[in-house]
Amino acid sequence: MSDKFDYFVLFAEMRTGSNFLEANLNAMTGVACHGEAFNAHFIGYPNRNEILGVTQAARDADPYQLIEAIKAEEGVFGGFRFFNDHDPRVLDTILNDPRCAKIVLTRNPMDSYVSLKIAQATGQWKLTDVRRRRDSKVRFDGPEFAQHVAKLQAFQVFLMNTLQKSGQTAFYVAYEDLQDIDVMNGLATFLGVDARLEDLDSQLKRQNPSSIADKVENFEDIPFALRDLDRFNLSRTPNFEPRRGAAVPSYVAGDDVGLLYLPIPGGPDAAVIDWLARTNGTTPDRLTSGMNQKALRQWKNRHVPSRSFCVLRHPVARAHDSFCRTILSTGPGSYMKIRRTLRNRFDLPIPETMPDAQYDLAAHRTAFLAYLDFVKANLAGQTAIRQDANWATQSAVVSGFAQFASPDAVLREDELPTGLEELAAKVGARKTPAYAAFEDDAPFPLQDIYDNVIEAKCQEVYHKDYATFGFGSWRS
Repeated sequence: MSDKFDYFVLFAEMRTGSNFLEANLNAMTGVACHGEAFNAHFIGYPNRNEILGVTQAARDADPYQLIEAIKAEEGVFGGFRFFNDHDPRVLDTILNDPRCAKIVLTRNPMDSYVSLKIAQATGQWKLTDVRRRRDSKVRFDGPEFAQHVAKLQAFQVFLMNTLQKSGQTAFYVAYEDLQDIDVMNGLATFLGVDARLEDLDSQLKRQNPSSIADKVENFEDIPFALRDLDRFNLSRTPNFEPRRGAAVPSYVAGDDVGLLYLPIPGGPDAAVIDWLARTNGTTPDRLTSGMNQKALRQWKNRHVPSRSFCVLRHPVARAHDSFCRTILSTGPGSYMKIRRTLRNRFDLPIPETMPDAQYDLAAHRTAFLAYLDFVKANLAGQTAIRQDANWATQSAVVSGFAQFASPDAVLREDELPTGLEELAAKVGARKTPAYAAFEDDAPFPLQDIYDNVIEAKCQEVYHKDYATFGFGSWRS
């Protein structure tokens, strides 16, 4: 037990060494780390049903009872691992509780990114026997890596700022520190437990000990992709870049024409990006994306005049797009873990895989309404699943843009044919092609299921967007 704290939390991310750190914590007499206790898709570990008598269903209904169970375990100083996509409902409670010890584990983001890509390619997430090691070379994706860094940096800054404001500190551990037994025993001192380690855990093995050059097939592309990153802050603890209010790798910019598109997930991105490419006389893959704030400022300096814009989509159309693309689909871009959780725990009536011959128009309408029920509960903070940008309110997304720079123009989807032409004219575009909307490629068009019931349900879920942006009904 600890005289200083009631329980602990290990803040980490995938492929940062959290399994190894947990194993060494559990090797300390009287210490118990209960895995990913607040993972939305399982409780503690895959294939487990409960922690200390608290089932996954009970945890999802009231997550705080699991914290109380961990604190109350007789003769044990308990804790758990917490990643940035775990149940957000408990985060403020954990961070603002001075009786909760905070451990923050970090790793060089390039190493964690490549390790994650290899694990995804091989399906091997832990290694206990080197004879069973699976190997794979992976491709480096610059924009994907920029998003990886931005997500990690944002969560690290949030943790640090929250602890600063409440007058607390954390025990920071770098991936490289995990092999130092003195650091591990220093952690025990920080936690206020008497146990000390004589040896480090020997069961888990490092899976990918070779250099980045040996693990990435297009290694030569990495310096080019990283040319605008501030490398001196990439491995800084606790954050990887200078403190910033917003990440911008999703923005898409032209090179010949000073137009910058700020996508709102669930919007008509493909059609807008296609128009922007044609306006620039190129193809969508040749547009500039994956920028950080430094690169974006440089782009703005090179393009005077310039205009940034985002596009609002009617909440019904946006919800239908997000449902079909991220939840109903089982193809690229779908959220397979969340999809499985919604089917198994929320009884979302969708097939195990798509396409499915039995899934007809009536089933699609029923499933879409059930999805809207989930989103309503999710945005109200009543589920353990993250509040993803694809179904967040558009008003929240636009407010997020303002943390760096508000868009110059907020267009509506039905205004795009004239609105984009006017915007291009303001930056001196020599030619402005006509905007062409893309056809809905969902299994069934929205118009085939839309009715007053769907409209009313969507207004319940997205009442903030209806009020903020003055939307009427979808067919009005």
